[in-house]
Amino acid sequence: MKYIQKILQPGEKVIFSSTLSWAIYLPSIILWLVALALLVTGIALERSAIGQSAGGIVALFAAYSGLKAWFRRWTTEIDVTDRRVVYKRGFIRRHTVEMNMDKIESVDVDQSLIGRLFDYGDVIIRGTGAGIEPLRGIDSPLAFRNAVTAR
Repeated sequence: MKYIQKILQPGEKVIFSSTLSWAIYLPSIILWLVALALLVTGIALERSAIGQSAGGIVALFAAYSGLKAWFRRWTTEIDVTDRRVVYKRGFIRRHTVEMNMDKIESVDVDQSLIGRLFDYGDVIIRGTGAGIEPLRGIDSPLAFRNAVTAR
């Protein structure tokens, strides 16, 4: 069960849900490509046990990086309800931030060129008194902003 479903107040409705972008896997993908290149080079040279060993070690790092990214994405929830914005990350040690809609002053979206092409970016919610921590690398940041500001 998602975290937001556990904390909804009576009559409160979820308007928009998001998580971290798939781009969180890019370091792992790059490492897998390097490992593959090292393994293919080691096999092509037939006597290059160093290339094969290096490829295996890089593959271990790639697997660790991919598993870590998957777990981080799986344990992060970003939700907009008709009353508040809720950001939750973590599994055993949970960190949550909530901001009531009536306390939100502005929503800033920052996207790089690649972020615009693949629809991910950073969002900063500014509220009265204090702001929510930056939400980095989330899916569909413009749709998120629209869900927050269209109240």
